[in-house]
Amino acid sequence: MIDSHGICQDVLFIDSPNHDERPDVPITLAVIHNISLPPGEFGGNGIIELFTNRLDPQAHPYFAEIHQLKVSSHFLIRRDGNLIQFVSCLQRAWHAGQSIWQSRERCNDFSVGIELEGSDHEAFTDAQYAQLNQLLDALKAAYPIEAVVGHSDIAPGRKTDPGPYFDWSRINNH
Repeated sequence: MIDSHGICQDVLFIDSPNHDERPDVPITLAVIHNISLPPGEFGGNGIIELFTNRLDPQAHPYFAEIHQLKVSSHFLIRRDGNLIQFVSCLQRAWHAGQSIWQSRERCNDFSVGIELEGSDHEAFTDAQYAQLNQLLDALKAAYPIEAVVGHSDIAPGRKTDPGPYFDWSRINNH
């Protein structure tokens, strides 16, 4: 499902400029996030616009606070299970920020970021869990993934996602 260029086959690819070269280290970590833009609202183009630096600061008061951020993720799983890729897995997406996992800092260097359209305040959908498991299987087939963690696990005290409504028992082999 993931080709030699780090692109997931048969998936919408929207190129984010917010990435750079990954150091020559194996991809051993998958990081689960949640995101909704505006906060608590689903289905709009806010996430895509944020990851492609086209977020209109006038469109929503919250957008005025964040439109200048240069962030991305490798993947986004929408509420309906649709998968979008923004950055090749071979590139370093800017999703984790200041982070550490098992004494290794800069998790962006060795991880793949997966955003789930959602929030800390409600459950994720069956379609999202199904797509997430398919994606994780594909990532594990392509790369030596050793762990699947939440953003809160690599940035404790700074981040809370994927949040209390994320059901870790629904993740294959977790």
